[in-house]
Order: sequence, then structure tokens, then C-alpha cells
Amino acid sequence: MTGLIRVALVGCGVIGRNHARVLGEHPAFTLAAAVDPVAENAARVVAEHPSPVAYAELADALREQKPDLVVICTPSGTHLDLARQAIEAGAHVVIEKPLDVSVARAAEFAALAERAVAAGRMITVISQHRFDPASVAVARAAHDGRFGKLTSAVASVAWWRDQAYYDGGAWRGTWRLDGGGALMNQGVHTADLLLWFLGRPVEVQAAAGLLAHERVEVEDTVAATVRFESGAVAVLLATAAAYPGLTTRIQVHGTEGSAVIDNDRLEYFHTRSAAASGGPGGAGSVTGGALTGNQAEAEVGFGDTPAGPRRDDDFVLGHRRQYDDIARAVATGAEPGVTVPDALRSLAFVRSVYVSAALGRPIAVADVLAGKYSDVHLDVRPV
Repeated sequence: MTGLIRVALVGCGVIGRNHARVLGEHPAFTLAAAVDPVAENAARVVAEHPSPVAYAELADALREQKPDLVVICTPSGTHLDLARQAIEAGAHVVIEKPLDVSVARAAEFAALAERAVAAGRMITVISQHRFDPASVAVARAAHDGRFGKLTSAVASVAWWRDQAYYDGGAWRGTWRLDGGGALMNQGVHTADLLLWFLGRPVEVQAAAGLLAHERVEVEDTVAATVRFESGAVAVLLATAAAYPGLTTRIQVHGTEGSAVIDNDRLEYFHTRSAAASGGPGGAGSVTGGALTGNQAEAEVGFGDTPAGPRRDDDFVLGHRRQYDDIARAVATGAEPGVTVPDALRSLAFVRSVYVSAALGRPIAVADVLAGKYSDVHLDVRPV
């Protein structure tokens, strides 16, 4: 297609406004509609970005504005009904994470999405950390065998959310609309990266609890061990009860090398082959910050990862990179960097963790993906 990509943004809350900011600054897009049943939310986006027209319903925006792309940033349990509307109107679709809260609904949608993609639609799910230079560098090294046989990983999302966070939105902390707690909401990106680095998860064993909050259905803390198809094992922690909130950290280990990503920065990268040749990523690759100038990042093409504390602007950098990918996919017809099947696998993995915690035993991810355990009661009682 030629010209600017006209966008209807659905859901104008905190996440929607982040998308609006990126879209408003990106040279490939123009905001045509801001859709939210809460009038003041849509009005806020229109005030910040004068180009869109405010709507209460997506159907009206589709009919009047005929957007090329619909971006869905509503509560998780509402994603797929809105995505279907957009597909039926002939639009490309971007869905904020997660794909949905139900594996069964997501699997049904995946079949619809496959047909729409075959007809020329671009459909993707936000997983912006797949586009961080550090993540790309580790994924390439893992997939190219530079870490040797992958053996293990450790992933930690140790954040803090106060009670006001859950009390501030009726949908938060509910299974129907939020789909889970610390893992589904705060940790889903890290879980997705874990699968991207290590491959297909086979089995999970998990424990979860509500340890620091009230009036919430879902967990604020969950820990799981994961076994992958390759034989690699991993430990995953996600919590919204770690005051005052720490950084997100992923370690990947293999027989020929290891890497550590902390706070979206590549903190450590070491391979036996680089050590033997004396190149970057060899001996002494611990930097205490980012591997600025390291070959492992430079080859990615994004430039160096900035070192030091995160800046406000850092929180939309990943979205900007993913929207670069989305613009490329829409313009060329190429597959986006994150597909619906990618998002479905991540969703099934997260649900497997919840089912394991509820039943107190190991769970096969394939069984959850196939629709088993859909009737398991997942409520988490305070401890």
C-alpha cells in the first residue's frame, strides 16, 4: 500500500495512550480514530493527538473512518471480539498482549487469522521485547548454536503493584478480563522471551499465591519449573509483591556459552568460540551494565543498547521497534515478527502454569493447547 497507514486505536487507557504516542510519532502511521466507551479516555487521546476522531464503538469507527489498521488495547478478555470485527471490515490488526485469556477462544481465532493472513491481512500481537537489541542478540546466538546445547534458564519478574493498582480498575485482578495476575499481566513478555530463546515447552510444575493484596481473584506471586522439548529446564518467577520493585532478568545457559539480560540490557554475553578467538563476547564479558559496542548487539542492526538507568523514553522504545516491523509487514505483505501462533503458544504456556498451580501437579502444555483443563477452577486464595 502507499501513503500513511490509517489507524483506529481501540482502548484509550494507559497502554492505549502509549500506543497513541508511538503511532503519533511514527512516519508510517496516522491516527484516524480513538475508540473507547469511556468518553474522557478517547477525549484525552484526541487532545494529545488532534488527528483522530473520538468514538464510543469500533463499529462506528470502522464504518466512518475505514482504517487500514486496528490497534486493540482493551482489557485482555475483550481482545478477540474486537479483532474479529476488524478482520471482517478488511483491516490489518494489532493486539496488545496477551492474545486473549482463553486458550480455546484464542485457538479458534488463530484459524480465522490464518485465513485472513492468506487473504492479505497482517495480524500481529504486541511482544515488544522481542525487538530489544539484547533479546535479538540472545535469540540469534541461541538459535545459531553459539551457546552450544541449551541446558537451562532463569527468568525473574520481581515487580511491585500496590493495592490501589488493583482497586483502580474493576477488570484488574479478574480471570474473566485480566486472565491472571503477576504472570499473565506483568510477566507474559518474559515468558514469551523464555519460549523464544529455548523453544517448545513440554511440561510445567508451578505454585502460586495471593500474598500481598486483597479483593483479587488472581495470583500476585507464581513460581514454575519448565521442561523444554530440547531437554533444557528453566525456572520462572513472576510477582507483583516484591517491594519496591526490582528489574526483570533472564539468564540463558548452554554448553558453549551464557547470556544475561537485565532491565532489557545485555549485561553478560560469553561464548567459547569468541573466547578462543579473543573476540567480543569472550572472556571477561561481564560489564555491570550493557555490552555497549559488543559485536553480539552491533550485528542486530539496532545499534548499541544504552547503558545506565532507564529513561522515560525507554518504555516505548520496544513498541517503536515493533511498529517499524508492523509498517514493514503492512507495506510489503511479509510476515510480521510476532505471529498469532507465537502468541497462542505463549498463552497456552501461561495457562499451563496456572493449571499446574491449581491442581498441584505437572501439566503437559500440549494438553492445555488441545483444550484440556478448560473447566479447571483457577481462583487463588489469599495466603
